[in-house]
Amino acid sequence: MKNSKLLSKKFLIITLILFASFKVHSSDKPVDIWKENEKKSDQNSVSNLSTDESDNLSSEISIYNKKLNDETLNIVEDISLNSKKIKITGLYDPQDYDLNINMWINSDGDQLKDLFGRITKLNLSEDASELMNISILINAHYPKKNITEREFLKLKSDWLIKNSNFDLIKEYLNKNGILNDNPKLSRHFIDFYVSESKLKKACDIFSNNLEPITDEYLSKFKIYCLINAGKTEEALLILDLKKELGFKDRYFERKIDYLLGYTSKIDDSISEKSIFDFHLAHKTNPNFKFRPDEKTSKIIWKYLSSANLLSSLKEVDITDLDKISNIEKAVHNKNFSENELFKIYMRFQFNINQLLNAKESHKSLSNIEARALLYQKILLESEMIEKLKLLKILKESFKKDNLDYAFDNELKKFLKEMDPTEVPDNLTSFYYTNIELDKDLPMEIKYNNDVLHQSKLINYFNGDYAKSKIEKDVNNFLKKIKKNKKYSLSKKDVIFLESLKSDGIKISEKYDDLYEVSEDEMPTDIQIMINNNESGSALLRIVEVIGQDKLERIDEDTIYFIISALNQLNIDSIRNKILFKVLPLKV
Repeated sequence: MKNSKLLSKKFLIITLILFASFKVHSSDKPVDIWKENEKKSDQNSVSNLSTDESDNLSSEISIYNKKLNDETLNIVEDISLNSKKIKITGLYDPQDYDLNINMWINSDGDQLKDLFGRITKLNLSEDASELMNISILINAHYPKKNITEREFLKLKSDWLIKNSNFDLIKEYLNKNGILNDNPKLSRHFIDFYVSESKLKKACDIFSNNLEPITDEYLSKFKIYCLINAGKTEEALLILDLKKELGFKDRYFERKIDYLLGYTSKIDDSISEKSIFDFHLAHKTNPNFKFRPDEKTSKIIWKYLSSANLLSSLKEVDITDLDKISNIEKAVHNKNFSENELFKIYMRFQFNINQLLNAKESHKSLSNIEARALLYQKILLESEMIEKLKLLKILKESFKKDNLDYAFDNELKKFLKEMDPTEVPDNLTSFYYTNIELDKDLPMEIKYNNDVLHQSKLINYFNGDYAKSKIEKDVNNFLKKIKKNKKYSLSKKDVIFLESLKSDGIKISEKYDDLYEVSEDEMPTDIQIMINNNESGSALLRIVEVIGQDKLERIDEDTIYFIISALNQLNIDSIRNKILFKVLPLKV
């Protein structure tokens, strides 16, 4: 089954393991001995291997030595480029955001766990998510009180899983070399792309990884990726070593043997234990067939859809209401086309009386048949208001069965054809709740030099104003305001001025009576964080405050204390970005 070259490499690896183990036990100072023989050992062990093979095999040896001798593992890992003693994990330079490497040092772990827990329950807006990513992905030391490094790493992973920015996840895992320390996050990345039938993207998680893979799921998937990349010998070496150390997974091994051509017998068993197992069943059976049911997981439904394996459902027998119910659930979860579902509805047969009196006659039918009847009636209805009433009844039917998203795009299509001016008052809420409005278009800044915070002076926060000039121009503006008895400074004007003062811009004392600074608007817990120099925790609290809202829609009092907090923390980069979103007049 295996050629002589493969056997020689396998023998070489085993010899190296035994040699390393012998060296460890022959001295009380194994690290010193290793250092003395480091170059010689490296040359002997990898002289016959390619660069890529030696890198990967040395990583795998680190895994398998652990079971033979823990001290050997420590030696190999100490010499490796991938030490597990990682003290800092992140992506961003703290200086780029006016933060520092000790931003978490003073934070209390119990408080952080509670704060992370509350935030992960929120559906954060784009603004809040961006600030969250910056906060947790800054290269900074871990907090020391009431939390371990592993716990803090888990908090980061839990957020990344919830946010599911997969480009960010890949960069985070690979840059920090922490696949093993984050197996849940690593698997989340793999499973997502496997379910999308994007195998190359799933395998990309290993592209820049040099650390030994210790998690069994990740290890099996790496073997599969190597085989798909044509690196069969490397994959087999890893698999053989795993077997010698007790690895047993007959399902996985049978699928791999078929892929390698070691057997032509098709193993038609299908495992739904993981999306990877399910994928292997599909890829090793040319006649693969699978009919999902209500017990089928969402991720497998997604795989079936992306792999175009749901075509058989399009011809489902309309008397089989259980299967149609499963299709409705799949559509709700965005794993099956709405269009195909409504094509099935069109195949139901109703008499004239049922169609004419659909509002009443649907009540005597099963929920699925009722939805089919209502949909057919909507297609036949020419009166806009009557059609709108039927659409509302149909939408409520889906909602009642927790299938809100099964009638989403199709509903928007109907509503788009209607004139909003003709929608009656009693249906206005339904219309505007469900129609797809144009997304917010980027708006241009319109300067209003009669209003302080809308004037061209705000360009200071964009870096387009010299410090010396801003001082002169602001004082001149305030001079005009003082003479103008009708002008009173707004909250946003105060935010503007207080931010300038925070940056050291000198404003004449004779204008101090134009406004009063409120000290009561800052939440007590945030002020305590600021006083304790807990900048990381304070940023998370600001994330929580923003929540699901866009910055432009947050009330002025809340913006006031957010900016005040950032001023006290001297986080000018983030503050300036927020100011440029909330101060200017945009049209």
